[in-house]
Amino acid sequence: MSGSTEQVYLGAIDQGTTSTRFIIFTRHGEIVAVNQIEHKQIMPREGWVEHDPMEIWQKTLSTITGALNKAKLKASELSAVGITNQRETTVVWSKSTGQPLYNAIVWMDMRTRDICRTLSGSDGKDRLRQRTGLPIVPYFAGTKLKWLLDNVPGISEAAANGDALFGTIDSWLMWNLSGGKNGGLHLTDVTNASRTLLMNIETLDWDPSLCKEFSVPQPMLPKIVSSSVELFKIKVPELEGVPLSGVLGDQQAALFGQTCFDVGEAKNTYGTGCFMLLNTGEKLVQSTHGLLTTVGYKIGNQPAVYALEGSVAIGGALVQWLRDNLNIIDDAPEVEKLALQVEDNGGVYFVPAFSGLYAPYWRDDARGVIVGLTRFANKCHIARATLEATAFQTTDVFKAMEKDAGVKLTSLKVDGGMTANKTLLQFQSDVLDIPVILPEVAETTALGAAYAAGLGVGVYKNIKELKENWKKKSEFTPEMTDKVRNKLFTNWKKAIERTLNWEQASM
Repeated sequence: MSGSTEQVYLGAIDQGTTSTRFIIFTRHGEIVAVNQIEHKQIMPREGWVEHDPMEIWQKTLSTITGALNKAKLKASELSAVGITNQRETTVVWSKSTGQPLYNAIVWMDMRTRDICRTLSGSDGKDRLRQRTGLPIVPYFAGTKLKWLLDNVPGISEAAANGDALFGTIDSWLMWNLSGGKNGGLHLTDVTNASRTLLMNIETLDWDPSLCKEFSVPQPMLPKIVSSSVELFKIKVPELEGVPLSGVLGDQQAALFGQTCFDVGEAKNTYGTGCFMLLNTGEKLVQSTHGLLTTVGYKIGNQPAVYALEGSVAIGGALVQWLRDNLNIIDDAPEVEKLALQVEDNGGVYFVPAFSGLYAPYWRDDARGVIVGLTRFANKCHIARATLEATAFQTTDVFKAMEKDAGVKLTSLKVDGGMTANKTLLQFQSDVLDIPVILPEVAETTALGAAYAAGLGVGVYKNIKELKENWKKKSEFTPEMTDKVRNKLFTNWKKAIERTLNWEQASM
């Protein structure tokens, strides 16, 4: 098929933290149509974040219909569809009714702090790292599943009798796309499974001893599959008969979409949070500087490719917070307009530790702070500090990644919604002191899912063809002096210190 001159289309379901999109691409990675619908953020208590799985499913179907209509295409004209999803967000549903047994618990939810403290014991939060690549923190799905089993009436009983199914959002969508309660397939890909604390990072299978520690009945877990392989023909009218052949967690999908297939290549995605991944090849690198060891992707029967990851909880979500909670701005682009009205941050630093600090600190006792305020400071300085916070957090992760990998990174590929903000990208280049490179297609998360799907059905012969699709749109180079850079980062580190020991720690 790769030699055909006939137009080939690929679809990607991009199920994110705040919205769901369906994007249609050509085989060359060009966007044909996008449809996006937001869903509710449910926050029943401080630190709790939930989604309605049925709302997500219904809006997924609506985005598919909308994108096909915009493109004036029929489902049958799509060669394949891939899924990329917010990772760690945890769903438990009934196999017999198809209904969720509780709301989805979102990746940034903090309710499992006590569970993590108990599981960590005297050996500490890193005691499972050798087996999982992860620390025992509320971020990961296994802790959320344990909370559901322990706290929601009926779930443990349903799990014991074989009716309760667990999955991250990819599993929930695939089960519904493949028939739901009428024979739906219970699957997850290896990248999503690697974010549960239940999968052995070396064997790439569920670890019985881990399941026992978390009191999770293994039959409720999905089958782990490769990221790029034909899994089934879709059974919903919106995409009837189209192969589902690519599944990647959102950050791994961005790595794939940025074609970071060579060891040492890295990308940073600026979305709700910020996530930097570095390809370490078939070598599993255990972090000693606060990063995560994760599966980057697995193509068919080929060996898995691993990655180091630095995860930052609050990136673009901080801009939303300015809009929705403080009403400083009316829409996201306005933050850049305000930031450009001042020469610098006026001494103001904003550390958005709303869910604690993620990589490389892993401190859930931290809480958000704005420091350095004087009578001189105004909303423009706060807007600028908001953008700078994203770049500073990325720099923390970047420095840890260089130490873990033992290499000096010479550039950084970037993507995600916040890359529309040129002020952010210039400042990022300045504080990293390296070029920051933006690709022609910034929607690399969805593109990665589409690429994986195309590879899974033979639209592409190999990853070399995908590499040839990648094109640079723009590049930002450093303009800041070392003196200014060092002063800014020293003050950022002081601001980080001010966030700590606010809550009782468990991370």
